[in-house]
Parts: sequence; C-alpha cells; structure tokens
Amino acid sequence: MPAETPALQLYQAEWCPYSHRVRMRLTELGVDVVLRQVAAERARRTAMAERTGGAIGIPTLLTPDGAVSGADEIIAWLDARFTERDDVEAHRAKRRHDWPLWLALHGPGGPLA
Repeated sequence: MPAETPALQLYQAEWCPYSHRVRMRLTELGVDVVLRQVAAERARRTAMAERTGGAIGIPTLLTPDGAVSGADEIIAWLDARFTERDDVEAHRAKRRHDWPLWLALHGPGGPLA
C-alpha cells in the first residue's frame, strides 16, 4: 500500500446490511475510511449525488477512481487494491463469537432488521 492513501469516503447507513458488509471488509483489510451518513429517503440524498457524480444508492464508496456503488462492487474494488491484515482471522473469530451477544442486546428486530 502506498505511504499515503487518499481518503476513501463510504456513503452508508448503520441500518443497511450491505453497508455493514463493506465496513466488515474494510476492517479485514485494515483500510481507513471516512463514513458519510445518508438520509433514509433516496430523494433527500442530493448532497451525496453531487459528491459522487449522481450515485444515491448505498453503500457507495468515493475513491480516487470515482464512485463505486453496491457492496459486491465495492468489495471487489477493495480486494483488487488491498491485502488482508495479518490479524484478519482474529477479527473473523471475534465477529463469530460476539454476534450472539449483539443479538442478545439488540434482539432480532434490532437496527439491521
């Protein structure tokens, strides 16, 4: 990875399971990103559209190459440019271990439902 990577910006929402997938992959890769929260209603995402060249769907990653929309597309873009951190398996184990605790705290109807 270059010494100084331009800031990536992820337009996302905590309630969006696709945004969650991208955030997990960013953690596995050790990539820093600026999170940009978006309005729940697509019609109110005008600022996002202005900054991303018209994209209003989430997640959308603003990169030096332009905007990349959709979880699968973002993850593919990231995987082509970054390698997994050396402790990726520990992160995955932690996620598997702590997910039941998250469900116990938030219930099945929590923020991702």
